[in-house]
Amino acid sequence: MSGPSDRPPTAAAPRPHHWLVAPDEDAARALVADVLAAPGTPPLLAELDAHRRLRGPFTAAGALMRQLVPGVLAADPAPAVRHDIEILSAAPELRAVLPCRRETLTSLTAPQKRTRYYPYIRTTRIAHGLIDFLTAVLDAPATLVVRHAEHADRTDADWLALLLRRADPQRLRIVVRTASRDVPQPLADALAAHTTVREAPAAPPAPLPADPAARRELAAAWVAADRSTDDPTAAACYAALEPAERARLHEDRAEELAAAVAAGEVSLLRGPLAHHRALGTDPSGAGAAALQDALQECLLEGFYDALVELGPLAHAALDWETRPEECWLVTARMTIAYSVMGGRADEALALYDDACASTALPAVHMSAAYGRAMVYTRYLEPERRDHRKAKGWVNTAVALSRLADTEARRAYNRTFNENGLALIEMHLGDPVRALELVEAGIERMDGALDAEDQGQHRSVLEYNRAQLLSRLVGPEAGAAAYDRVIAQDPHHSEYYFERAVLLRKLGRDQEALADYEHAIRTSPPYPEAVYNRADLRLELGDLEAALADFDRVLELDPEFLDAYVNRAGLRYSLGDARGAAEDVAEGLARDAGQPHLLTLRGLLAQDEDRPEDARADLEAALSGDPELPAAWAALGVLAYERGEAEESVRCFDRALRLEDDPVVRANRALAQEGRGNWTAAAADYAAAVELLLAEADVAQDEETAAELSRLRGRRAECAARGAN
Repeated sequence: MSGPSDRPPTAAAPRPHHWLVAPDEDAARALVADVLAAPGTPPLLAELDAHRRLRGPFTAAGALMRQLVPGVLAADPAPAVRHDIEILSAAPELRAVLPCRRETLTSLTAPQKRTRYYPYIRTTRIAHGLIDFLTAVLDAPATLVVRHAEHADRTDADWLALLLRRADPQRLRIVVRTASRDVPQPLADALAAHTTVREAPAAPPAPLPADPAARRELAAAWVAADRSTDDPTAAACYAALEPAERARLHEDRAEELAAAVAAGEVSLLRGPLAHHRALGTDPSGAGAAALQDALQECLLEGFYDALVELGPLAHAALDWETRPEECWLVTARMTIAYSVMGGRADEALALYDDACASTALPAVHMSAAYGRAMVYTRYLEPERRDHRKAKGWVNTAVALSRLADTEARRAYNRTFNENGLALIEMHLGDPVRALELVEAGIERMDGALDAEDQGQHRSVLEYNRAQLLSRLVGPEAGAAAYDRVIAQDPHHSEYYFERAVLLRKLGRDQEALADYEHAIRTSPPYPEAVYNRADLRLELGDLEAALADFDRVLELDPEFLDAYVNRAGLRYSLGDARGAAEDVAEGLARDAGQPHLLTLRGLLAQDEDRPEDARADLEAALSGDPELPAAWAALGVLAYERGEAEESVRCFDRALRLEDDPVVRANRALAQEGRGNWTAAAADYAAAVELLLAEADVAQDEETAAELSRLRGRRAECAARGAN
């Protein structure tokens, strides 16, 4: 496996990955056998089942980890240790042999004290880390078969889509098997871009067996397979059973899964056990309890798609009249998921409304008020946010927090809700008031609760104070506040990422570089930290390392426009015109008016002696951003080459007002010569010499020394002609 293929193949390009569409198991197995027997197909690494009824989130990826990791640990544990978070997220059973060395306060905090939850994007980061691990341990070409991909949880669908894009088919051939073309995104797009499709016709459905015992046997086998097989006959036999008999089958399967969980197969808690309990003989008792366990597990891991699929089942097993606290627990977990998933915040608001209409419990109304406030200030689309309405709701939560039955609980609830108020005050443009609220909360919690009772929320308050101090006081105070936050939670990647930004502002570049590297090491892969490190390396002159980082950014996110912009410029400066042109094309395909890319395309056209194309691109770039010195400088060169010395000088003037540069100085000097303005030309040559001397060590750079000699000669000649 190697780096990514950032562009989807053209219609004529070979697509060695396969998408096999077969409505029944026999036809599907035949297609797989045919692919595996084809000349040049690497040996089979594994055949995985992605059906989410089997293990819930990361069903397929987790199965692969359980197969590979024990052998890796025996041979060379380093790759597994490096990706412990990702592996244990997909296959928590492996915690017995692979301890996590990068725990954060979020992962270590007890469920009842958790106040921070993972972002929706985290599972994509985990998927990238799992692919990195597979890349590191794959020592020979192999083929991976994944069936039932159309029934995959989003975690597996995302992992498989990324794998199709990133895998080098000469090292890892992917074969995806589905019963139809109805496949969820983002997998559908990846299959269209990276696979060759083969289809098998549907076989006629088999008739139901006449023998009732045979029908029951088929139904029982289907339930024992967690209803994950493409067998319409078995599904029909199951549907034909009496409800009580179906419930008994599910209860029997639930007992088997519970025994497996007790033996260490903890990923079965993420949905499969709960589904069978909910369909078993005690849905409102054992079923509701198993669903609550599954919801908690999915919430803590950030598996939000699975959570919102399980939530309605849990609500159906409960009722607000007799079990309001349990109903609210389901609602609270679902609203967190809907809020962070993007585009589904209205569903959270509807659940808050339903909960408040269903019970008068003060705790429910307090939490719902806080949740509505966060939706209005943070989770709705920017154009729909209403910070005043959010403030009204959070003030309701603050008022209700006074109803708690102990001083410690009142202090905790008020501080929690006022921390939300601080966020709203910041959004309303009053960061001073926001800081006052946060600091008052820290003081209140210190006075009323011991360190254990403060839990994770104390760290959240310290983090918010660091952000506000950075904004109000400056980067030095902010960086010092981040020092305290990092001391409490030393494996939280984003803290290092944000402190690095402050350190760069303070000119502490090496410390910033160390923070970016720490941010990258402590987290599953995400592109922003790598991009910032690339930008800093570029500034420090470490060009090859910066180029490698930009490559990595685009491996993780081929839509990262700024990475195309910067990599294109870097490739151009390194003499890689072809690579620069490719990046320009990719970037402009994503934003046709991107000024820096238009400027670079103009420079490439200029280098290829296409002056009209160059001029059109440069003028288009400046219409989008008139403050681009490179575009003005290039237009100056084009004007000079057309014999328009006045226009050339005007363009160079604009470029130099934006950024003083020795090359532009020298070019303007040449244009001034064309106008006969010898004194101005001599002054520009002198300035170019001074700028070059400030930038380079002439004793070690023969090329710069030669250029200095040429510029000094031109300066002397122009000065002499000006004197005459």
